[in-house]
Amino acid sequence: MNASKARARFSKLRRQDGQISAAELDEIWSGLDTVRPEEILGEWKGSEFDTGHPVNGQLDKVRWYGKTFVTLKDVKPLICRNDEGELYSNTVLGKGEASLWTVEFRGESTATMVYDGQPIFDHFKRVDENTLMGIMNGKNFSADGPFYYFVLERVA
Repeated sequence: MNASKARARFSKLRRQDGQISAAELDEIWSGLDTVRPEEILGEWKGSEFDTGHPVNGQLDKVRWYGKTFVTLKDVKPLICRNDEGELYSNTVLGKGEASLWTVEFRGESTATMVYDGQPIFDHFKRVDENTLMGIMNGKNFSADGPFYYFVLERVA
């Protein structure tokens, strides 16, 4: 699948209600372009694809807003809202914060967020200049998944 077709399918799935198969998301992922860590610095609002993964719905419970990539070594992976609606970095849930690296995943080197306090990697690929597709991977995931799939949209 080429990048243009992958972006079109991605957009269609974002509007779809109900569960989406991980296999279809994997096809889209394979067609998207990789991204360099320095290209994604800034504030991003997050959402998820419902694939039936155990993490689906869990981030809503902690009022997850998104991620902030301040610098390559200063990443706030779990920006959440407190009871007053203010944003904060949830370092308790994240077991610290994170950093950005270029890591090989599925045979491609792409921007990857590495958590400081737990064996989790969030790999990113570019949908467009303001949208990233993410796959959460780590020690407690098998080599073939199931993975947690999510979206980041750049905050203006």
